[in-house]
Amino acid sequence: MKVNIIASLLSSVAVVTGFSSHTLPIGLNRNTTPISRMATADADEAGDDHITILGFGSLLSEKSSRTTFPTLKNFRLGRVLDHRRTFAHPASIFFQRNIANLETLEISSLSVEYKEGCSMVCSVFEVPNEGLSAADAPGDTFIPSQKFLEREEEFEITRVRYEELATSSTSGKQEIKEGVICRRSTDEAYIARWGQERFQKNYLDYVIKTIWGWTEGIRPCPVYLRHCILAAWSCDSEEKWSKDGVGGICYNSFLDETVMVDRATSIREYIDQYPEVMNTEPPDNLKERYSG
Repeated sequence: MKVNIIASLLSSVAVVTGFSSHTLPIGLNRNTTPISRMATADADEAGDDHITILGFGSLLSEKSSRTTFPTLKNFRLGRVLDHRRTFAHPASIFFQRNIANLETLEISSLSVEYKEGCSMVCSVFEVPNEGLSAADAPGDTFIPSQKFLEREEEFEITRVRYEELATSSTSGKQEIKEGVICRRSTDEAYIARWGQERFQKNYLDYVIKTIWGWTEGIRPCPVYLRHCILAAWSCDSEEKWSKDGVGGICYNSFLDETVMVDRATSIREYIDQYPEVMNTEPPDNLKERYSG
């Protein structure tokens, strides 16, 4: 039986926006399976047949990452450079899974976009290059395969710069590397790749006239936002979790370095205004996928 987190914690706002010595965000079951510690192995040990993935939303949790990439290696944290994390586009899958609310425009998913000087904490891990990169990609150029594009249909899948998060075993300036991330695209690019018929089926039929043209109004899908917040908290185990450890660093980055479509309101500020988001649990058939 699920533990009643709300009864054992402070108010919703206090839990999300502040820390006691060790508090869980509302909605995170204290019986959640612990996640393994950050890997210390260097990424280069994974070999040339692996691709480095950068996760910025649900993939901030190793548990959640393994639902998509079950054979991932070396899960750890890094910082994406010259990009910001935004809730600024609707995801067709939220309508297909009946977790979007068109009336309130709580339909948004998460992306990153180029913004010089901005950065945010991300997860970093390696996965086998089993159909993720196009076979005809020249040299070390990364060109996503059709399979990878299908899975992340609305995004530009590209390489961006990141640095490993410093740990107790590292010191000094971190080496800047490159990893693969899902970045903001355009409606024109979507239609050019997939065609008008697919745009009609996945968006227009849900009365969504644009994917990437939103400048106001759109809000995060609450089930998905809760999922991402829990994932950010869960990047370290409960036993080792601390404000200054990897769990706190990841969690605070998500709250403070993620913005709404206005590019000004942080997720911490949004949750202050709408704390009920953390009580919006997914339908039973999606609880495993959308619980951090």
